[in-house]
Amino acid sequence: MICQSVLNFGQQLFRRKVVSVDLKESRLSRCLNTFDLVALGVGSTLGAGVYVLAGAVARENAGPAIVLCFLIAALASVLAGLCYGEFGARVPKTGSAYLYSYVTVGELLAFITGWNLILSYVIGTSSVARAWSATFDELIGRQIEKFCTAHMSMKFPGVLASYPDIFAVLIILVLTGLLSFGVKESAMVNKVFTCVNVLVLGFVIVAGFVKGSIKNWQLSEKDFNATNLTQPDVNITSVENSWNYGTGGFMPYGFAGVLSGAATCFYAFVGFDCIATTGEEVKNPQKAIPIGIVASLLICFVAYFGVSAALTLMMPYYMLDQNSPLPVAFKHVGWYGARYAVAVGSLCALSTSLLGSMFPMPRVIYAMADDGLLFKDLAKVSERSKTPLIATISSGAVAALMAFLFDLKDLVDLMSIGTLLAYSLVAACVLVLRYQPDQPNLAYQMACTNDDIDINESVSTSDSQGAFLEDEKFTLKFLVSPQNTEPTRLSGSIVNVSVGFVGLLIISLCCLTTIGQEALVQGQASVVVPLAFIILALLVVTVIIWRQPESKTKLSFKVPFLPVLPILSIFVNVYLMMQLDKGTWIRFAVWMVIGFIIYFAYGIWNSTEAAATVADKRGENGCSHPTIVLNNEKTAFLEEVGASDSVTPWGTEEEA
Repeated sequence: MICQSVLNFGQQLFRRKVVSVDLKESRLSRCLNTFDLVALGVGSTLGAGVYVLAGAVARENAGPAIVLCFLIAALASVLAGLCYGEFGARVPKTGSAYLYSYVTVGELLAFITGWNLILSYVIGTSSVARAWSATFDELIGRQIEKFCTAHMSMKFPGVLASYPDIFAVLIILVLTGLLSFGVKESAMVNKVFTCVNVLVLGFVIVAGFVKGSIKNWQLSEKDFNATNLTQPDVNITSVENSWNYGTGGFMPYGFAGVLSGAATCFYAFVGFDCIATTGEEVKNPQKAIPIGIVASLLICFVAYFGVSAALTLMMPYYMLDQNSPLPVAFKHVGWYGARYAVAVGSLCALSTSLLGSMFPMPRVIYAMADDGLLFKDLAKVSERSKTPLIATISSGAVAALMAFLFDLKDLVDLMSIGTLLAYSLVAACVLVLRYQPDQPNLAYQMACTNDDIDINESVSTSDSQGAFLEDEKFTLKFLVSPQNTEPTRLSGSIVNVSVGFVGLLIISLCCLTTIGQEALVQGQASVVVPLAFIILALLVVTVIIWRQPESKTKLSFKVPFLPVLPILSIFVNVYLMMQLDKGTWIRFAVWMVIGFIIYFAYGIWNSTEAAATVADKRGENGCSHPTIVLNNEKTAFLEEVGASDSVTPWGTEEEA
């Protein structure tokens, strides 16, 4: 009895969500088009990074080769973007990576993904709000800082900010009200700010190519001294004592500097995933979401590439300012008035970045609450605006509180962990689903022709495709030479296990290359031999996955070059996570402990999938109702079968 209860409990942790993907069903307002999604993605991604990051990376990591850093970072982001695009076409529902994980790898991993997405969005909102406040404060002579420091100073160094940022709180509350008012209105404001930002960046790029000189890409060590002698602001002696110029030329810090810069530049592309949270608010999500993701990443790459090229052409890379490179660069070429245009563009970029952080946050909370993993009240939708009102207000209040109290410098890296973890799980989910006999979108295809058909029928149809081999026993020959052309449960299980091995091998590979980096450069056998073994094993497992039959299900968008691209995406994401410091991982562990308390104390007991499982068992015992009907609300069905009785993770109270 105890063993059976433990087994049932384990199964509950990895129960998968069955999704109705009928486009007619949505409690939210379907009012966004493809252009709205592109503007949302560009606004979220093309934020403060383009005005600050380019100068810091060029000065310290890559020099003029920063353009290559952004190219590498863009390619890595596209890998994740393609995976998001396929799921957007497959499961056009609100929830982004959280929902994709729930459909594919189960409830516990889905909760972990959603919990970390919430962390990323909250911290992103708070930090960008403080950056907006600081930028505006700089333009008016730091009047806000002086007033708050004089009258509201907080004397808790290392714990709280030096003063509470009231202006940042005001910005968040205003945008929270805008998001509560309606998604269409929010999208309109976002498009205006994004267009202004893109126009300003276009001006910067053109001005840089007009006033720049190719000689700044061909500097030598002699030029360092000659240039600095003519610049009274630069103290070459003090700079040389603390920082090395490199060897000059286009790539002054070598290829290692380019890779280091690319790891930093990758975070400049974080934000496009907010498009995936709009599945129930887009008119044609199966086409608009993939197009929106790819188009926004392309536009952002062109902007980052152009601005970084313009900066390094206008002035020598080692003279760039780390905090405000664009105003200093225009001052260097004699265009003093251009700093006002840069200031306007910077505020618009921060506004769209802030809106891009705040927009997906309540939608992920809404999706989790609707599934019962967070408190149900958070899933209430306003009848007037068709937005998740309570989730929007509560998430905005938490972000405002954090912006009020904290500097968030030590917390910003937590955004990276949450986002990269989500990217990795989405790539793994694509890898798993493409080789399974049960395809979520089959339900959508069948629903288009018959409103009364249920998911059980679609699953049985999918299973029958490989029924003639369901009884075949596992053999080593089956790994590399399966006889069937359609996926079966056996081939799907092989892929599931193989993807698990891929994850373990990639984690081992990244840990080994990070911890033993110096030994690897020196060619020590203690690192090279295990590394070669891991790479060989990874290649073998990749071939095994590649040889399994792939689903022939038609989708409006599919990730190409399976299984290589998803595996590359997982590797890049895990490697970047390994670059974060120990303190970040400790704070991440604390956040996860809080999440697990919520899940095991509330979520696992109130999950709607748990109720659906109980209803399914009743159906097997003679209930005439289907497990889930596509064109009815899940809650209405659960009430119909009487699943409102007390439910535990092991079944009903009577069963437990």
